[in-house]
Amino acid sequence: MDVLQQLLATQPRATGRLTEGRARIVLEVGGLATEQADALEARLKAAAEALPGVSAVMIARTAERRRRRLIAVASGKGGVGKSTVAANLAVALARRGARVGMVDADIYGPSQPRILGVEGVRAQARDKQLLPVATPYGVALLSMGQLAAADSAIAWRGPMAAGALLQLVEADWAGVDTLILDLPPGTGDVQLTMVQRHKPDGVVIVSTPQDLAWLDARRAIALFEKAEVPIIGLVENMAGYQCPTCGAVSDPFGRGGAAAAAEALGIALLARLPLAMAIREASDAGTPPAAGNGAEATAFATLAEQVQAWLAAQPG
Repeated sequence: MDVLQQLLATQPRATGRLTEGRARIVLEVGGLATEQADALEARLKAAAEALPGVSAVMIARTAERRRRRLIAVASGKGGVGKSTVAANLAVALARRGARVGMVDADIYGPSQPRILGVEGVRAQARDKQLLPVATPYGVALLSMGQLAAADSAIAWRGPMAAGALLQLVEADWAGVDTLILDLPPGTGDVQLTMVQRHKPDGVVIVSTPQDLAWLDARRAIALFEKAEVPIIGLVENMAGYQCPTCGAVSDPFGRGGAAAAAEALGIALLARLPLAMAIREASDAGTPPAAGNGAEATAFATLAEQVQAWLAAQPG
């Protein structure tokens, strides 16, 4: 990898090559205001001109948007920590340079506004299209929790819920290259409508270690396999608990059941995340641990790295 490619690896909007000292760069500026595009080009040109062996820099702009990747996070049942995993995956991807959006598709139990620190912030619309809400963690968010009153019951039948989800997905996601969908648990109308209208590039399945949770996760896997949506891998959540007083590790939800089953099915085990008080407290407080520097942040960073590696290996 030459010095220019090393630089461009940190610039998700730029591609280029270095030939006989001349750096030719294509900069994608779709979705950026003029002043933003000008500033980005100036910074990139200065950085390229400072590289050893570079005698000239030529930058061409294009407004063609790159293909947006759609990643679903799903589970066969509720209570396995799917939304927490989805939020921290999104934050970890953003910290790795991706331009991330999050659709809180759990219509009946939207929790992402709280986890991502924007609870009470209402989403707005422009030209009949919803505008995502910026969060403190570099993730744009749309959720039913930003459209309905916090204490109101969302008692919608399947078609209404599916229609609401489509409005969230078809919002103004300009500038986003990776869209995470926190799907509701189960295998009902919402999941089917999503797959039919906006087929995800891949899906991350979240389960806890016990056998009963794995049985439900297997049903979710079967749904996506039938719809020909690739399974990126499995996250085994709440996998082990370390006592904060004595340091002993126990397994209140069992150990390794989901991981063993995933291996038998040929599905990658992306991560084993612990049952940790710090993750629960941070999620309730709107400060996802993936945004910090502790052990939990490292675990989610590793998960994001594996998801990005999977995406990079896909055609297109």
